[in-house]
Amino acid sequence: MATPVYIRTKQSIYVQPLAKIRLQDVARVTGQKRLKPVLEQMVLHQVTEDDQNIVVIDSFMIIEQVIEKFPELEVELIGPNQCVVHVEKHQKQPSPLLISAIWVLLFIGAAMAIMNFHYDVSMQAVQQKLHFMLTGEEVEHPLWIQVPYSIGLGIGMILFFNHWFQKRFNEEPSPMEVEIFNYQEDLDHYVAIKENKVEKQDVDR
Repeated sequence: MATPVYIRTKQSIYVQPLAKIRLQDVARVTGQKRLKPVLEQMVLHQVTEDDQNIVVIDSFMIIEQVIEKFPELEVELIGPNQCVVHVEKHQKQPSPLLISAIWVLLFIGAAMAIMNFHYDVSMQAVQQKLHFMLTGEEVEHPLWIQVPYSIGLGIGMILFFNHWFQKRFNEEPSPMEVEIFNYQEDLDHYVAIKENKVEKQDVDR
């Protein structure tokens, strides 16, 4: 009777250039305490310059290499069918001047977007009308409404994104983090299909 071993593949990992990708890097192994250390140290792929920045480790590749070395094992795969390996190449630190220029550009763009939105919905006219309804006086700039509104707008944005610089108010992810996570998942799914060596072999046949 074949000895079962259970392998749970990870969604994605990050490695250094020219690193050796071992089974323990791309998956978790259980079911065989005696063979577990040997299986975990088994090299699945050696990253080369030709791999560029993405390598896809397919579950079929894992099964193929495990069975080749241990024919008596019965491999049971759990989790994703592929693990996307991101090769982190060394990048130069961006200059403070470039960061400042980008920050100013984004700040001006966000300010223009907010001002154009308020102009489109006639926010100033609404605030003037609200001031007239409450006081019976007509003024061009009801500051007692506009100033708290502007402060509240900034506080609302901070609470919405759940961040104040590096400080997080609670464990709930911000909408930006959710969008980045969804984008990364879609990207990993795309490269898992397009950069998969097993899929390319099937196409070439």
